Amino acid sequence: MRLLLMLPFAAIVASGQQPFLTDDADIAPQRHFHLELLNEYDFLQKTSYPAVRQNTTRFQLTFGLTDKMEVGLDAPLIFIDNATPSGTPNAFGGGDLDFQAKYRIRTERANSRWPALTIGMYIEVPTGNPRNQLGSGIADYWLNGIVQKKLASRITYRLNSGMLFSGNTLTGAVGLRTTHGFVFTGSSSLTIKLSERWLVGGEIAGALTHRFELQKGQLQVLFGGKYALSKSIGLDFAATGGKFEGSPRAGGLFGISIDF
Repeated sequence: MRLLLMLPFAAIVASGQQPFLTDDADIAPQRHFHLELLNEYDFLQKTSYPAVRQNTTRFQLTFGLTDKMEVGLDAPLIFIDNATPSGTPNAFGGGDLDFQAKYRIRTERANSRWPALTIGMYIEVPTGNPRNQLGSGIADYWLNGIVQKKLASRITYRLNSGMLFSGNTLTGAVGLRTTHGFVFTGSSSLTIKLSERWLVGGEIAGALTHRFELQKGQLQVLFGGKYALSKSIGLDFAATGGKFEGSPRAGGLFGISIDF
């Protein structure tokens, strides 16, 4: 990841709480690492032609710097499948490298109406090749606010609201190609813990340029979940679909999350 103009905007540039795009207010425990590996296969919108399909493998590593702050980085490995009649060769290689920091402002407390609050800052550097769409060719600077609230013992709601001050939301052929002005981003998720091992949920996420042109936006929904193999290892899975220029038409995700 929001009904475009009605839902507050949030986090689609970086992903969080894998496999969801909506980031969570939690941070890695102090002096501990959190590793996420995710593979996503997408069928692209017609506006992405000659690119018709994209496979993205994402590596993300975060570290609890203090009890309130985590830092991290993520890097995608991208394969773009271009239509044969177009004569454009397929592309394969590393995408843009992203550096991130999250600071927890408030932890949710029992018997309190106030939610957990966290703020995140993300800087993406143009390490991918823009000539074959593996990189955007420009640096991105993005600020994101995260709200998280337990609605019941097993149900959690999360809302992100952010702004890309410079750059774009591209990861390969997926995302907005604007390079001027602001991009407003937004997402909202609801997750349910079915048991000690199973968690499922859904979300809606999107982004719009500062001119609020719907055809220049992202809007997608995702349904997925997590299965805990142990206290420190989880399997992540989801199906997604969307419309408008920046979203995949349909796709599937599978990954693994590890705490150590």
